[in-house]
Amino acid sequence: MSASRKYAAEHLMSVLLAPVVSEKSTMVADKNRQYVFRVAESATKPQIKAAVELMFKAKVDSVQVANVKGKEKRFGRFMGRRRHWKKAYVCLAVGQEINFASLE
Repeated sequence: MSASRKYAAEHLMSVLLAPVVSEKSTMVADKNRQYVFRVAESATKPQIKAAVELMFKAKVDSVQVANVKGKEKRFGRFMGRRRHWKKAYVCLAVGQEINFASLE
């Protein structure tokens, strides 16, 4: 049974929020066949794997997840904090790739 059949497609569409585009994520993509995504706070590794396989039709090898702490920011004399978020490193199988430029 494939991972995407365990979860409702509507739910999987809300798991991946956006690709993270940075120097580090570009370097990781070239070196390790990994793609970096901003994901929902409640997303689990199996859900992230199923969402990538559903949306991009690519076979996923593994998923690593990191919780990113929000930075403290100052607004005049008041201290504030940006929100925490979750980042997922998705490693694709050999021969698989995701091309963000061709997506609409």
